[in-house]
Amino acid sequence: MSNPKPSTPGPASNTILLRRQLTELTKHPVEGFSAGLVDDDNLYEWEILVIGPPDTLYEGGFFKARLTFPPEFPLLPPKMRFVTPMWHPNIYADGVVCVSILHAPGDDQYGYEDAGERWMPVHTVESILISVISLLSSDTPNIDSPANVQAAIEVRTDPENYRKKVRRLVRKSAEEAFE
Repeated sequence: MSNPKPSTPGPASNTILLRRQLTELTKHPVEGFSAGLVDDDNLYEWEILVIGPPDTLYEGGFFKARLTFPPEFPLLPPKMRFVTPMWHPNIYADGVVCVSILHAPGDDQYGYEDAGERWMPVHTVESILISVISLLSSDTPNIDSPANVQAAIEVRTDPENYRKKVRRLVRKSAEEAFE
């Protein structure tokens, strides 16, 4: 007699989990961001507003992003992409966020991350967004394995110009938020 295959979460359990997380964030908002659905009929596409963390280069900014969940969620991580232009070594030029918590589970083929730093099904939208706020709050971004090589070079070689670029994007994001 063979052992039955372990069941994997199906679409119904995914939507229940996503709805529960959205309800929790709505009832108990976390300082620094807000979350909602792009379309009420699609639980797999969320609109996020990240408020620039106090006492950082990003303070005063309002950064719009999308969180897109795969059908395999929570076994696989969502993707997060800033819609608002960003300048950061760990955010690709197209806005895709590069943090360990959003990388597929398992070992890192390049050896930069431990498996324990990568996606695990116990992570929540809240833990993802706290990780992104932490990324923006760091005085020393990770420039060893950058997503945006130009931003990483600038952090290393011309930090003053890097700060000016970020502050310009922050001002622009704040102006656009109130238009």
